[in-house]
Amino acid sequence: MKVFFDNCTSPVFAGCLDALIRPDGDEAHHVRFMPDYGFAHDTKDVDWIKQLGADNDVWIVITGDHRIRKNLAERTAWIKAGLKAFVLAKAYQKTPVNQCASMLLWRWPEMRRFISSAAAGSMFELPINKRSGFEPLAVK
Repeated sequence: MKVFFDNCTSPVFAGCLDALIRPDGDEAHHVRFMPDYGFAHDTKDVDWIKQLGADNDVWIVITGDHRIRKNLAERTAWIKAGLKAFVLAKAYQKTPVNQCASMLLWRWPEMRRFISSAAAGSMFELPINKRSGFEPLAVK
């Protein structure tokens, strides 16, 4: 499994998660550091959505961008790509990066199990609270 972090997240998240999951054969990448895919800091959401959807690997997206669900072009690309995502709750924007990263590491085993059985094209909000479940988000 590969985890993709978009520009609405800190590259720190990808680095921390990658260090945790790589020994298990999984990987985490931030869009800014994926030159093999042609991605850069200004890669448009529609472009990375289409490319990850066409890739043979299983990708899980972690984003802070709730607009993917509402923007027509992005939503259409998302549904066609069949990706799965966790969307960070708005509280992550007000929380120090080290605490956000620790939450991702803390919840990763649960996130991995949960998302493996989720339907293609689904999105779930990742709350800042360790005890809260994953709230399904409508892709509309």
